[in-house]
Amino acid sequence: MEILHIAEEDDWLDACVSGFYRVSTRGATLDDVGFIHASTRAQLPAVARFVHADNARPLVVLVMDDDEVRAAGIDLRFEDGGAGELYPHLYGAIRPEFVWDVLPARFDENGVLAY
Repeated sequence: MEILHIAEEDDWLDACVSGFYRVSTRGATLDDVGFIHASTRAQLPAVARFVHADNARPLVVLVMDDDEVRAAGIDLRFEDGGAGELYPHLYGAIRPEFVWDVLPARFDENGVLAY
């Protein structure tokens, strides 16, 4: 199954150099939260509006396969996001080799994430 994470482009570029992406969500790290927030493709628009609607920094969508993440030994759990909907949470850093596509993202004139 495909899982996605919205990242600020600079954070992703830093991870490509360091070998580890450790941002859980905007303004919080893996160490702060304990996991990295992710979403399915269907969940991505709502997550984008909730977390990044006022974010002026360049964004990218990291696309990963849950089987590849798990095969690398990362604990990936689908957990309640607060309203009974299950969201993927990665209990470990994202390594660049997990990411099979990086899509530039921006909000269109209607406030919808385009990627």
